[in-house]
Amino acid sequence: MSNIITKKVVLEIISHEAIVREAYKDSKGIWTWGIGVTNESGYTIFPRYKDKPQSITKCLEIFKWLLEKKYVPKVESAFQGVELTEEQFAAALSFQYNTGRITSAGWVKSFVQGDYELAYRKIMEWRRPPEIIPRREKERDLFFKSIWSHTGTVTEYMLKKPSYTPDWSSAKKLDIVNEIDEIFNSSDIEKAEKDDTKESLVDNRPKNEAKNITLIGDNPNYQA
Repeated sequence: MSNIITKKVVLEIISHEAIVREAYKDSKGIWTWGIGVTNESGYTIFPRYKDKPQSITKCLEIFKWLLEKKYVPKVESAFQGVELTEEQFAAALSFQYNTGRITSAGWVKSFVQGDYELAYRKIMEWRRPPEIIPRREKERDLFFKSIWSHTGTVTEYMLKKPSYTPDWSSAKKLDIVNEIDEIFNSSDIEKAEKDDTKESLVDNRPKNEAKNITLIGDNPNYQA
């Protein structure tokens, strides 16, 4: 199939993330909003959404739009000449959203070259911090075994102020299937883009910025 973002693709990636409806500071002090979106993504979220909670639908609209505009092209470049299934596309897009390194990942190169067993093993080299391992296992199983893991929900967090950091004790699961349906049924999804028509979507985010991960294996700068 062509690399199209479907409802299942969006729900799968979101299941590995969380959502905060107003701007907050992540573990590195970087202003973030929605589903891991920062100013570096090309969509201005600070100061726009500081003390201004948005609807779940708004957060999902921007998330889907950024996937299409910024992350899908990198996946297509990494797998150029290879036709991906919906499951493989979803897993690869999730990996890219988390790491930003799909074009240099060794497991991708092995897969493109036809060494599927090596690719299956090498994807798990991207396993730091340890908290990321369950996500990587789900991406691996989706890509190589077509096993979906999403439940149609996302975890939402409130903020602690004045620190503007997530209140981890406030976690609650939200069913977002209806909101996803609304977004995909909308004929005006590009309205999200109109908010930032003059902003670039160049992939200039520091490699490990929003996701706070340490890469190994394929990372030339990694030292044991």
